[in-house]
Amino acid sequence: MNNMAFTKLSYGVYVATSWKGEGKPTGCVANSAMQVTSSPATVAISINHDNFTNECIKKSGRFAVNILGENSDPLIIGNFGFKSGRDNDKFTDTPVIKDFLPIVDGAIAYITCKVIDTMETETHTVFLGEVIGAEILSDDEPMTYSYYHKVIKGKAPKNAPTYIKE
Repeated sequence: MNNMAFTKLSYGVYVATSWKGEGKPTGCVANSAMQVTSSPATVAISINHDNFTNECIKKSGRFAVNILGENSDPLIIGNFGFKSGRDNDKFTDTPVIKDFLPIVDGAIAYITCKVIDTMETETHTVFLGEVIGAEILSDDEPMTYSYYHKVIKGKAPKNAPTYIKE
């Protein structure tokens, strides 16, 4: 099997956010998010079992998909993609709160969701969310995973669904 075929699937770059309790926000980079239905509006995201954000979404029952743009600060990806929320406050500034969920400063749009179902795989949880809110914050083009790799020269962390051992 040629695992490189998976690099031909179209992905975006997102930050999934939730609460780690006591009003403290957390989040992680996700590249697997998709709209499932338009009515009722439903979105799915895939989060690695080892990511602290997975545990937080399960406990809170809510998540936000923060859509990053081509001009979003690459430090957002470094902060949310390569550090653990167990040990780090990924929100150095007070996050914007929309629909009772933290929104990343620098996102070009967001979609907030209430978890309505989950599916477990060996390594990831797929969260199915009923959309409770959504807004466009910028005209910037959405960042694709291809753009992240080819232009920004970013790497996939080990917990990413698209991680391929070199």
